[in-house]
Amino acid sequence: MDLFDYMRGQRQEKEAPLASRLRPVRLEEVVGQQHIIGKDKLLYRAIQADKLSSIIFYGPPGTGKTTLAKVIAHTTRAEFTQINATAAGKKDMEAVVQQAKDSQGMYGKKTILFIDEIHRFNKGQQDYLLPFVEDGTVVLVGATTENPYFEVNGALLSRSVVFELLPLEKEDIKKILVRAVTDKEKGMGSYDAALEDDALEFLADVANGDARAALTAVELGVLTTPRGTDGKIRITLDVASECIQKRVVRYDKDGDNHYDTVSAFIKSMRGTDPDAAVYYLAKMLYAGEDIKFIARRIMICASEDVGNADPHAIMVAVSAAQAVERVGMPEAQIILSQAAAYVACAPKSNAAVNAISRAMETVKSTKTAPVPAHLRDSHYQGARKLGRGEGYLYAHEFPNHYVKQQYLPDGLTGMKFYEPSENGYEKEIKSRLAYLKEGQEP
Repeated sequence: MDLFDYMRGQRQEKEAPLASRLRPVRLEEVVGQQHIIGKDKLLYRAIQADKLSSIIFYGPPGTGKTTLAKVIAHTTRAEFTQINATAAGKKDMEAVVQQAKDSQGMYGKKTILFIDEIHRFNKGQQDYLLPFVEDGTVVLVGATTENPYFEVNGALLSRSVVFELLPLEKEDIKKILVRAVTDKEKGMGSYDAALEDDALEFLADVANGDARAALTAVELGVLTTPRGTDGKIRITLDVASECIQKRVVRYDKDGDNHYDTVSAFIKSMRGTDPDAAVYYLAKMLYAGEDIKFIARRIMICASEDVGNADPHAIMVAVSAAQAVERVGMPEAQIILSQAAAYVACAPKSNAAVNAISRAMETVKSTKTAPVPAHLRDSHYQGARKLGRGEGYLYAHEFPNHYVKQQYLPDGLTGMKFYEPSENGYEKEIKSRLAYLKEGQEP
């Protein structure tokens, strides 16, 4: 490297985006992800000992996948090479492999190959890498926002350890933002800017675990906001909202407004108002609510307020909950909208929640009654001598696969816990029960 290359590199580093400049170079500087880089964790020990095997970092944008790769680059004594799967072709990979072979053969040095967005590689490209990962020519460090178990070659996965990075906690984002504004060497400290408390809270909240998004907003705010009469650049709540292109929504995830909005969301689904349900869903999503939390509310409503009036509702809700975890935002909002609208439009019944409430109250308030002898387990030796299972009538041997016999314990016979409504499929259930138990024609 000559003087001109050095100076060019220095200038590029100074002009790099704030998120890039602030990127840690040591493990101790990394904020968050302690579940994988805590001092007692495998990844921490492997990086510190420079004994890394092939790994794949999987997680949402802005959670530190590239950051950890850069930490590895600064820590390891191995050659470190980086390519991006969106731009790299086979020739690039062949060049990396040849260079790795040369380093290994001439200097005995291993090569760590960092592939950003590895899910973008097609099957052929991934297959090409496999033998070189297997024989140790390269140590693979892959990064992906997509679930690697769906997007990465199974053979490549089996030779790698997958580490899942989670969205950063709000407090983690706040630490990063404070450092960004005050750090004079790598951050914006030389600008004499002040990030007001409510703006800090807002940015840390709406960033939704994405440190890069929050840092980009702060950088934009500092560079475009005029100085006040006191000479300071003040990043207010309004400035922060404009810079991250999100309107401030009155929605504190730990406060009353959070519970009010969730309550309105559930009551709108219960009240068969899909428009209101989708509006409150949008409000929660816009404010950065956890999509898994929303999916849980929809599942509960599907059982509590729809129940067997439409048994498909819980199936839709559960499928949606699984799908949002696999897909993530922003597409997850479509899945949640579909599920919320379905549950809102479905026929309603609270018979299931009433049934379990009555049964729980009965169990709590009455003496525990023994299970009738004919219903007890009779599959062990000596059970018959105790009269277990004696007199039990096997329902499948009777017309309609039904036979009248006592199922509730003595003292509780005749009690009603589950009472189907006249809505949706429960009307059929109610009719069938009446036909079987009371001999009434359906």
